[in-house]
Amino acid sequence: MGKLLRQFWQPVGRSEELQPGYAKTVRVMGEDLTLYRGETGKAFLVGGYCPHRLTLLANGWVQGDEIRCMYHGWKFDGDGQCTERPAERDTKQPNVKIVAYPVHEYAGLVFAYMGEGEAPPFELPRKAVFERPGALQFARIETWPCNWLQQVENSMDAVHVSFVHHWGKVGSFGAVVAATVPELSYEETDAGIRQTAVRSETSKRVSDWTFPNNNHISHPTLELNDPWVDVGVWMTPVDDENTMRFLIYSIPSTDSATDARIREYFEKYSEYNPADHHDDLILHRKLPDDKLVQLTSAQDYVAAVGQGAIVDRTQERLGRSDMGIALLRRLYWREMDAIDKGVPGKRWARLSAEAHMPKQVNEAVS
Repeated sequence: MGKLLRQFWQPVGRSEELQPGYAKTVRVMGEDLTLYRGETGKAFLVGGYCPHRLTLLANGWVQGDEIRCMYHGWKFDGDGQCTERPAERDTKQPNVKIVAYPVHEYAGLVFAYMGEGEAPPFELPRKAVFERPGALQFARIETWPCNWLQQVENSMDAVHVSFVHHWGKVGSFGAVVAATVPELSYEETDAGIRQTAVRSETSKRVSDWTFPNNNHISHPTLELNDPWVDVGVWMTPVDDENTMRFLIYSIPSTDSATDARIREYFEKYSEYNPADHHDDLILHRKLPDDKLVQLTSAQDYVAAVGQGAIVDRTQERLGRSDMGIALLRRLYWREMDAIDKGVPGKRWARLSAEAHMPKQVNEAVS
């Protein structure tokens, strides 16, 4: 599965927190790396440790577009090539190199390609709604102590919305999504899976899931008359038992007062990680004082982390309503079998803007 995930661009950081001259350690798919932004503004992703004495490279200095280790001054460029070893008195470029991966910034997130060979064009992760002019856009990250697949499978489970997002209290999302159990349908697309959940003639939700670990949904923002928010969610494995959950929220601009209110809300509530409130949520069922971003994440967190660090799927009792999860697993097995046999997998392709998300019927509790 790791080989499969590495064939695709994965978000590894948030652009906003990566200021010029700043470096940080990130762990992605079991690999410790250094994410930094050079003084020119370009982002880089290289190995996490200086190969000399194996101290963390992120604790060093960013100089130009290179990073220098704080222990003995070894310096590396954005391609991982060592360019200087001050105490070794090199007369030519050192024969030392650390791993480096190409990066691409998009919609407030830093993506990396960690697979073999040349990186594919940055097309599949793109969504038309994240490129519309003038939209209010916010990028977030949370880190959860559970396997990434538990969160991806939650995206293919429309029934959970009728229960999880009515648990504890009902926020702006749950308020317009009926507790009625929906009729479900799923279809494989050129990009992934389209999920349709129909609760009534006036209650239909469509979500567009992109292979291998990105979901795109639309739901209410804060007030009933606010424009709906499009949300992109990526589940990037930290390791087997931890996951970075990257989110992009995109809201059409309307009037200055509404824009200011929405912007103020995200500035106040978006810096939230439910894992920091684990005991309050899991043990005491104490939910955050919020009706959208924090509440929705907290409810999903309780469901996913409540399964344990890695759910034992041999003990599951799947039913008819799990047809989306069954389809998802078949796609993963099919693509992993292709890797195992050394043959090409499916050529996943970005959907056209028109096909991405069919116009949805606004939901109302009935």
